[in-house]
Amino acid sequence: MNPEMSMIEVTASKKHFLGMPVAEFLRDYWQKKPLLIRQAFPGYQAPLAPEDLAGIACEEGVLARLVKHDRKKDHYSLETGPFKESMFPKLGKKDWTLLVQDMDKWDGDVRQLITAFNFLPRWRVDAVMISFAAPGGSVGPHIDQYDVFLLQAQGQRRWEIDNDPKADKSFREKTELKLLETFKASHVWTLQPGDILYLPPGVPHHGEAVDACMTFSLGMRAPSHAELLNDWADGLFERVSEEIRYSDKDLVAAKDSGEIDAATCERVLDIFKQHVPDSKAAAALFFGRFVTTYRNSMEIAPPPKLPKPEKIIEQLGKGAILEPHPFARWAWCKDGREAVLFVQGNSYSTTQAVASALARAESINADAFSEIPASEHGLIFELVER
Repeated sequence: MNPEMSMIEVTASKKHFLGMPVAEFLRDYWQKKPLLIRQAFPGYQAPLAPEDLAGIACEEGVLARLVKHDRKKDHYSLETGPFKESMFPKLGKKDWTLLVQDMDKWDGDVRQLITAFNFLPRWRVDAVMISFAAPGGSVGPHIDQYDVFLLQAQGQRRWEIDNDPKADKSFREKTELKLLETFKASHVWTLQPGDILYLPPGVPHHGEAVDACMTFSLGMRAPSHAELLNDWADGLFERVSEEIRYSDKDLVAAKDSGEIDAATCERVLDIFKQHVPDSKAAAALFFGRFVTTYRNSMEIAPPPKLPKPEKIIEQLGKGAILEPHPFARWAWCKDGREAVLFVQGNSYSTTQAVASALARAESINADAFSEIPASEHGLIFELVER
């Protein structure tokens, strides 16, 4: 075996599904270098069939794509869903890939996969995308700007990566997909069901189905600086009055009427400083709202008839449970001795214990509800209404 390859390929154990302790993985691999983990989930069985995935891709509100590869021209074409069921029998037996985003929102069994990665902050996890590929199916050589765990769920897929930090990362022109102009593999593997390939941001890679296969992609949320600044600026426009203007009461006679002098620049800097987060608490409040806002698809809307608080308590007593809406994102941060809970871009003051419990809860039954202080029940009822 190539010595370089052995450094980025491990075999999982019952104790460590990453093939090593979590602390070692985070220290040596996370956002640093790729890692192939053989049999991270031995005997893994996909919780849904390709036919199920195709059916979901036909539903309104689902983010689905179809990529076809013309091998003779090396051309990749892209179509977006929702699709018609009658389309699939006409696709042929090779060289196409169906990709469905946010499958953790549409399937509870798929969502359970995320719990294996609870060593990462939950708000960092973006979504589970599932791809089904006919033999030869591929989306072409490309780069992701976020961390991704690629779990082989069914069939075999050959993965090629270029682990050269100096690899050419220029893109093809006039293509529907953002594909690399050139790609030269430094490592090639064939993944079996249960194998995981971890890729940090910026690693060129190319996957191709050996046979009909499904791959689950657990992608991380990595907002760009531009996204963060744009969102912060949008918030400023809403909060800052147009009546607050640039002023220079300390103005002195200009030496050069065409010059923007140092004093002017200081005043402009002072304006910016007034409106940027000036503490960890302010940054946390902005970031919590930002990172829990779901931006890809549908908005969460309350039902036409809302249950009254007493009805909720009654139903919990009869065995009902409360579950987080699958499209809702949750996070929390400390606020002195208290906490701020973030849900879908909104913030709520509560205790640290309640915030932590709600942000991690897969469901709330009568017993779990009884452990929440009565003073915080109003928060639960408000979240149900939303």
